[in-house]
Amino acid sequence: MRIILKVWRQKNRQDKGKFCEYILENVNRDMSFLEMLDMLNNQLVKEGNPSVEFDHDCREGICGQCGIMINGIAHGPLKNTTTCQLHMREFKDGDTIYVEPFKASAFPVVRDLKVDRSSLDNIIASGGYVSVDTGQAPEANSIPITHQEAEDAFDAAACIGCGACVASCKNSSAALFTGAKITHLAHLPQGKKESATRTLAMVDKMEEEGFGHCSNTEACQVECPENISVLNIAKMNYEYNRAKLLFKK
Repeated sequence: MRIILKVWRQKNRQDKGKFCEYILENVNRDMSFLEMLDMLNNQLVKEGNPSVEFDHDCREGICGQCGIMINGIAHGPLKNTTTCQLHMREFKDGDTIYVEPFKASAFPVVRDLKVDRSSLDNIIASGGYVSVDTGQAPEANSIPITHQEAEDAFDAAACIGCGACVASCKNSSAALFTGAKITHLAHLPQGKKESATRTLAMVDKMEEEGFGHCSNTEACQVECPENISVLNIAKMNYEYNRAKLLFKK
């Protein structure tokens, strides 16, 4: 296939940045989107031009590092799919594809398609853990937890922290990410003891990092590669109000 790429090029966070056009010939339909970007970089290096910088790691849809905007959609046109799982067969010969980084004030551009998502790590560091000594894995039936609670915790824990929810929200909100991390531990016995302090700390850190408030459009769930439910945001709000009342007494 012949593909026309409009790629966002930006030297650093201070640079204004712009779209640059590149043409790729003989793109294999079975290539992943990232392999296509590798092909572009090989072409640029041969021409003596700087390659396009982008994040990637496992390329198996697990690490959450590869997130970019493709034709204005986080991770591209396929639902519940990360950028690295997207293949060129989803596009047609002669297509023009716009590729740009996740854009949010809390995700400053490092270079080209690479952004600094350490703000999400800071939210986790503020309370997304349990401080009890869990020791070795206990026998499954020794912990009193319902099947539904276990399933809800597992669904929330599926969040890979890619930031697509932030990039898809018109307010650049991290409510879905934070809600998933809070909900995951709130459903488990090991996490209940610190639930109130954890929720307050993580919500406060989310606001401190410069993320906007939830827009209630549910675009975050639509573009989430793991289909994390917005019900986790409702659970976060419940836990937050509960914590506020608890510490008010």
